[in-house]
Amino acid sequence: MSLNVSTYSGISRQLFLIPLLMLALSGCSEQDSAPAAGPGAGPGAMPTSEVSVVTLKAQALPVTVELPGRTQAYQTSDVRPQVSGILQKRLFTEGQAVEAGQVLYQIDPASYQASYDNAKAELTQAKASVQAAQPKAERYQRLVKQGAVSKQDKDEAVAKLREAEAAVIAAEAKLQSAKINLEYAQIKAPISGRIGKSTATPGALVTADQTGALTTINQLDPINVDLSYASVDGLKLQHQLDSGKLKKQDGKVKVKLTLEDGSDYSEEGSLEFIGNAVDETTGTVELRAIFNNPKYRLLSGMYVNAILYVGINEQALLIPQQAVSRNSKGEATVWVVADDNTVKQRVITTSKAIKDQWLVSSGLKAGERVIVEGIQKIRTGQTVKTVTFEQDDIAVAESTSTENSAKDDQLAN
Repeated sequence: MSLNVSTYSGISRQLFLIPLLMLALSGCSEQDSAPAAGPGAGPGAMPTSEVSVVTLKAQALPVTVELPGRTQAYQTSDVRPQVSGILQKRLFTEGQAVEAGQVLYQIDPASYQASYDNAKAELTQAKASVQAAQPKAERYQRLVKQGAVSKQDKDEAVAKLREAEAAVIAAEAKLQSAKINLEYAQIKAPISGRIGKSTATPGALVTADQTGALTTINQLDPINVDLSYASVDGLKLQHQLDSGKLKKQDGKVKVKLTLEDGSDYSEEGSLEFIGNAVDETTGTVELRAIFNNPKYRLLSGMYVNAILYVGINEQALLIPQQAVSRNSKGEATVWVVADDNTVKQRVITTSKAIKDQWLVSSGLKAGERVIVEGIQKIRTGQTVKTVTFEQDDIAVAESTSTENSAKDDQLAN
């Protein structure tokens, strides 16, 4: 079949118009799918999003140092016999509180009572000898002046008196020693505290020079808590105090405890002792805090976490933890709203968590606005509409976190 020129020309025009028609339809589709900008926005403008922000305010915040530690008895005494003999009685209940001077054990006192009685008799005899020698010595001293007796007889009479007086002194010392041994037959508590188990029972032979203790008493009220503090951290803290960044606290450093089960100890303690040397092996300085312990809740050797209130940061900045995220480098970042309501991401440094907030050490300043909610909807340079993030939201978040933690604990158990 043959085509004329006019027919061929019409087909060519149709084929040429098809790509143009497809291109026009594609452009319309892209315009329909483009996001709508805010009112009055020009071409290519990003939409305006609503975000919740907090305005940073400087506040006074106690500066704390958390250190691990061990409880130690305020005083410890091993109870040992000071005389030998057979135990007749044990006069305490193991594990109970005892008072200083309370009788704990009774050793058979028979032999010590006999020694005491004998020493007492010897003293009486020595005093009688003095009473007999004294008149004679005095009489001879008068007679020698009259020439009735010789000087030698007078000297012998005086010497006899001095000998009798010395015997009295020796007898008194012997009686005192016998009395002490008799009293030692009653083994008494040297200090007040909580007593441990007994290693001896009635009928056992105990000796004055034995190495093993009959029992041990620990004074637990008050009680010590021994801590170790890295010397380099101590230097940093001192620099902050010297520079005025931290304000020194008046009086003693307060200390609070968290126990092994995570509970807080009700009594507040104070720092009593700072070591005068650095341990060359660990690079730490010894610290000691003291706590009242009226209910004996703390026992010697328990592991605790101590929180020391070492100063006050009067320009502290706190932000909610949910406002902080991490970039690809692992750095802490926040979104900051500028004066013109545009947003920008900024790297910050946080020092510690306080409940559901971070303490900011660098990267932010008072008066700046930080986005807490709505972060997922924004990009750098975007204009946003801000609303205040209510503090009640923080409390709710904290409560929810606590409830979730409790639920997790229940599930774990």
